[in-house]
Amino acid sequence: MEDRSFRDAMGKFATGVTVIVTETNGEPHGMTANAFMSVSLDPKLVVISIKENARILPKIQESKKFSVNILSAEQMDLSKIFAGQIKDQEVAFGLLDNTAIIPEAIAQIVCEVSAEHVEGDHTLFIGKVTDITVKDGDPLLFFNGRYRELQDVEVG
Repeated sequence: MEDRSFRDAMGKFATGVTVIVTETNGEPHGMTANAFMSVSLDPKLVVISIKENARILPKIQESKKFSVNILSAEQMDLSKIFAGQIKDQEVAFGLLDNTAIIPEAIAQIVCEVSAEHVEGDHTLFIGKVTDITVKDGDPLLFFNGRYRELQDVEVG
């Protein structure tokens, strides 16, 4: 199977957009990601998937903590900044449980790394949730290679 076919098929799964943030030596580092999911309610666990050549990978390995920031529909530019599509933009970070977060994200999930698994060309980090905030708002979505927003539909 061709890489393009695989990527096209995966692009048919609509996802939310997150920014993963970690901090080393007092400096926050972030990256846009949609490879995120909840794993367990008891204990509260999530997983993120980071490509082997991502600059943030060794930083998470060093810090042993990260935040997952679920972006709102109004935060598309932040997604583009952390995806490297917009250059030279300053970003203001906040703090939750002494961990860097993206302010105004509709959810901020702070985690300690509880396990790390290398699979293929990615590392999966299992994060034990230590703190969380949730705000009202619509999520930023990604589908078929494009950003999207929710739209209400009539049912029945």
